Amino acid sequence: MNELTNLIGLAGYSIIFAKNKAMDRNKLSRIYLIVLMIAIFVVYTYRKNQPHEMVVRGTTMGGTIGYTVKYLDKKQRNLKPQIDSLLADFNQALSTYVPDSEISLFNQTGKHSFKQPYFYEVLEASRVVYEKTNGAFDPTVGPLINAWGFGEGGFMGPDSAQVDSLLQFVGFEKLSFDSSEVRTSQTGLKLNFSAIAKGQAIDVVVNWLLSQGLENCMVEIGGEVHARGQNLDGDAWVIGIEVPDEQRIGGIFDAVRLENAGLATSGNYRNFRVLEDGRKVAHTINPKTGFPQMQTLLSATVVAPNCMLADGYATACMVLGKDKSIELIEADPNLECYLIFADENGHIDTYISGGLRGKTVKTEKSE
Repeated sequence: MNELTNLIGLAGYSIIFAKNKAMDRNKLSRIYLIVLMIAIFVVYTYRKNQPHEMVVRGTTMGGTIGYTVKYLDKKQRNLKPQIDSLLADFNQALSTYVPDSEISLFNQTGKHSFKQPYFYEVLEASRVVYEKTNGAFDPTVGPLINAWGFGEGGFMGPDSAQVDSLLQFVGFEKLSFDSSEVRTSQTGLKLNFSAIAKGQAIDVVVNWLLSQGLENCMVEIGGEVHARGQNLDGDAWVIGIEVPDEQRIGGIFDAVRLENAGLATSGNYRNFRVLEDGRKVAHTINPKTGFPQMQTLLSATVVAPNCMLADGYATACMVLGKDKSIELIEADPNLECYLIFADENGHIDTYISGGLRGKTVKTEKSE
């Protein structure tokens, strides 16, 4: 670059010299042309060395969940084939809809030796969230999710006796695992990581992009996000928080500047059932009672060091409710939250933890 600067300086000096010597017009035109060519070369070189925002979109997890991946890349590589391959490998480990996936094999036998790292990683993260939330997050709650009609099988209905009979199969403490295998002696216990697996899949893609030298990237799967570095404008990635209203799906309530962290939102406004008596049943199941958890907390957005933890904690917040969620977040310096809830008068209100204040971008707010 210094050589180019010197060349431009010499060319400019030549023009002055040419004027002083009253050189003929043709020679002066040639000098101008040289300067113009050098300038064009400098601009081309500069633009060539600037990153381009690449955008990759697709579906994963059985083709039912969309993803968007953005990354800044000077080489302008299309990495969709590699990303799709990563996600396919991930599903082969943790998708309950793949009959021969690792988690499906465990659910059939109660024991499994890990083939890929994903199963052990999500078990370890689940243990952390399970313990810190006093069991509000529990990936063994699958039989209850199914019974309430939010998973495999039909709708069971709110029968206390049936719920009690299923609770014997629920409890993360009934699992044993190390870095090699997972096992349980509880017949009928089944794992389902739907409340944390999207976040983990996002982290898998982000970590792979970082290994390719792509330090500025954003990965979103099904609304959960992990952002690293900066966007094309040199600013933090801005991630929207959805309006918690089934009548306004897709509307933006607010947005957060996300810096080297994961973000996940959980809420009951998207996925619910209406019983015969007209009552709504939320898809968030309390692992301790076995019944859907209805809260004045409408949605919980959690920011954590990675998206897997953010996903798990956001789910737990919907079980804990507003006050206990605030206690949880304030007790952990690695967590932040944006809670949207209904106050005692039924009006929409928010709680934003200290680390997120100043990082929100008001765009649209429902009243």
